[in-house]
Amino acid sequence: MANNISCDRNQSMAAFYDLHQKELNWTDTQLVVVRSFGSLLCSFILASNGLAVAAVVINRKFHFPFYYLLANLAASDFLAGIAYIYLMFNTGQVSRTLTVNMYFVRQGLLDISFSASLANLLIIALERYIAIMSWRLHSGLTKRRVSLLIMLVWAVALFLAAVPSLGWNCLCNLEDCSALAPIFSKSYLVFWSLSNLVVFLVMVVIYTRMYAYVKRKTVALSPNTSLNRRRMPIKFIKTVMTVLGAFVICWTPGLVILLMDGINCQKCQVLKFKTWFLLLATLNSVMNPIIYSYKDKDMWRTIKNIICSLACLRHRGRPRNSQRGLKPHSDTLPIQEMGIESQCSVEEKLQD
Repeated sequence: MANNISCDRNQSMAAFYDLHQKELNWTDTQLVVVRSFGSLLCSFILASNGLAVAAVVINRKFHFPFYYLLANLAASDFLAGIAYIYLMFNTGQVSRTLTVNMYFVRQGLLDISFSASLANLLIIALERYIAIMSWRLHSGLTKRRVSLLIMLVWAVALFLAAVPSLGWNCLCNLEDCSALAPIFSKSYLVFWSLSNLVVFLVMVVIYTRMYAYVKRKTVALSPNTSLNRRRMPIKFIKTVMTVLGAFVICWTPGLVILLMDGINCQKCQVLKFKTWFLLLATLNSVMNPIIYSYKDKDMWRTIKNIICSLACLRHRGRPRNSQRGLKPHSDTLPIQEMGIESQCSVEEKLQD
């Protein structure tokens, strides 16, 4: 079978899967269960992260560098939801029918979302460091610089995801092919996993040092200093450290198994754990919007107001007196705190 494989990118992936004797014989029941459960998870990922981005855009309280970067992190999780959906419906026996280019697209979507998330966390670490060193709630980064940083994040993510398709693959060197990603070079998997694990370690060290600095600074403040000023910097540090902790916990097992595959560990049974570690990585995109809402009351309040406003759209065509107990002008939502009128409060204006 290996002799029938060429460097042609339009060939089927079946030969590469057969090369590593990968079992892709999913039953119809298994596929239905995986796709049903996965669709629920991905629907939540898309909806919750979309709401997080919308909250930052709508609420003027969030128009600061930290929240812009947090919204960009939510956008990368939103892309991850799209990537997981594409993966779900192109797995099992369907994987064998994919062309090499289609496989690069499937894996590229996952790599873009992961790289964007990792780069975002690094940029957020920079922003938090600048703010904390000046003991302010927000850094002095301008919107222009934040926009450039966000564009840089996506440019780096796109480049890193494109590296395998640009040549660092095993299409013409079958001995270097990995088991988890049949057309990715083992050397690439070693580079990818080790570099990301090193970045994980660096970020953990940075955030740990920042947290320790904030704690020492808080203790050293005068007792007359207001409680809000003493708590301000540590509030965001705890939020980001929780997000970073979830990211590291969810992705480290997958990176370790990729590293084991890259160094050709025969006893590691990497294929056995692939599905479970991918599910763990998926849960990270589920957890992040929950962490934003739990750690930031303003974020949760804004998201609830958006949901209420969207719900009001469904009642736009109903008669005014169809809802009992509501006064003519009693349906104004607290979304006005965000600087805009709620959908319920402007319903009559829209109808006019």
